[in-house]
Amino acid sequence: MKKYLFLLATGFTFGVAQSQEIKDALRYSQDNLNGTARFQAMSGAFGALGGDFSSIGINPAGSAVFSNNQVGITLSNRDTKNNSNYFGTTTTQKDNSFDLNQAGGVFVFNNNNTKSGWKKFSVAVNYENTNNYNNSVFSAGTNPNNSVGSYFVKFANGIPLNILEDSNYGNLSNGEQQAFLGYQGYVINPVNNDPNNTEYTSNVAAGGNYYQENTIYSSGYNGKLSFNAATSYNDRLYIGLNLNSHFTDFRQSSLFYEDNNNTLGTDYDVTKLQFNNDLYTYGTGFSFQLGTIAKVTNEVRLGLAYESSTWYRLSDELSQKLIAVSSNSDGSLPSDVVDPRITNVYAAYKLQTPSKLTGSFAYVFGKSGLISIDYAIKDYRNTKFKPENDTYFNGLNNTMSNTLDNTGELRIGGEYKIEKLSLRAGYRYEQSPYKNTNTIGDLTGYSGGLGYNFGSTKVDLSYAYAERDSQQGFFTQGLTDGAKINSVNNTISLTLLFEL
Repeated sequence: MKKYLFLLATGFTFGVAQSQEIKDALRYSQDNLNGTARFQAMSGAFGALGGDFSSIGINPAGSAVFSNNQVGITLSNRDTKNNSNYFGTTTTQKDNSFDLNQAGGVFVFNNNNTKSGWKKFSVAVNYENTNNYNNSVFSAGTNPNNSVGSYFVKFANGIPLNILEDSNYGNLSNGEQQAFLGYQGYVINPVNNDPNNTEYTSNVAAGGNYYQENTIYSSGYNGKLSFNAATSYNDRLYIGLNLNSHFTDFRQSSLFYEDNNNTLGTDYDVTKLQFNNDLYTYGTGFSFQLGTIAKVTNEVRLGLAYESSTWYRLSDELSQKLIAVSSNSDGSLPSDVVDPRITNVYAAYKLQTPSKLTGSFAYVFGKSGLISIDYAIKDYRNTKFKPENDTYFNGLNNTMSNTLDNTGELRIGGEYKIEKLSLRAGYRYEQSPYKNTNTIGDLTGYSGGLGYNFGSTKVDLSYAYAERDSQQGFFTQGLTDGAKINSVNNTISLTLLFEL
């Protein structure tokens, strides 16, 4: 077999959207528990309380509960541990990141007209890092049956041989590019040498027991800037509106490695392979929120809030590289390196995330403490890629409609005050967005914290814990085996608040 190094000139290529997946939609549809330290300490149960910058992100009526002007900033340290189990082999990967979690200001205007029931009006601007994407997962183990060769075969079947032999990587669709990499790296072979051949077989050494490693590094954030306005009527009814600007920046590098020591003959078979993928996604979005809080009695508060879908416009850039080593009974050949040195810049596409409805209840024990409960409903079946008349997007949207589910999220928080010291605790439970909870499991979280009021300055500190299990498939086709991941997040946040 003739072996050679295959390289293309460095550059960019522009084409249609790549193959988006359900996990891409969920990345921008789910939020972490972020925000002020008080908010996190009470697990985000603020829908009927207000008076906190992050409460505005749950119920925009909350800014009218503020009694005076304030500015605040929150810094967070996030520690993530991912425990992986792949065919009985366990590995652990840890990450730590420090970032600006929240920053905002609220301005309260009192109505001097004593005859009017509308007592005050408030405006606020608040930024929150709704999702921190800094994360890494390492999985390793021996697969008894399936090789990555099946991934390339799956894409190649149905594609004429002459396309894989004579085409330029940059002129192909995403699926054709996967087949092209596999063919040029000798990972797959055509059944025959007819230029119109459309059937392929794996060239990975047969025999099973493939040692595989999958490493995924991700970084970036999803930020939300909220412009808020709210008012109160007789200090009993609070009504508010948010206009939200979203912006995201996500980078992911994945490295898959496989080797085997299966019995070899005189023909060359692939015995080692490394497949690199680097994805960059960026874009902006818009959403709005409406909310109201009713002070039924001096002790009882009720809240109701609606958060619209977020309408994103996103762009993807992808680069790939394949390295394969072929061997026979006499030894190994030099590596086949298929490095197009091309960044695929795909056409922008749209994503509509599901809307959310939150109902809230709070009971305030005078000035000594409170307990608050939020319950939110989000229907992930309504997640959509657009344009919907696109054949691939239409199929993916149908799959999400059948695979994802209508979910509930429960948040419970409490606070007890001892003069100027506040003690806080919380609990939250979030259902899996999947009907099949093995893909992504339910989330359970606990939190606690304290705060101290110095007068015109307040300091809050919180700790939040969250745990969730998931099943991470390495590829969407062919080699669909994946690792069981147990993810644990620990977040410590500090908020400084200043009255103006």
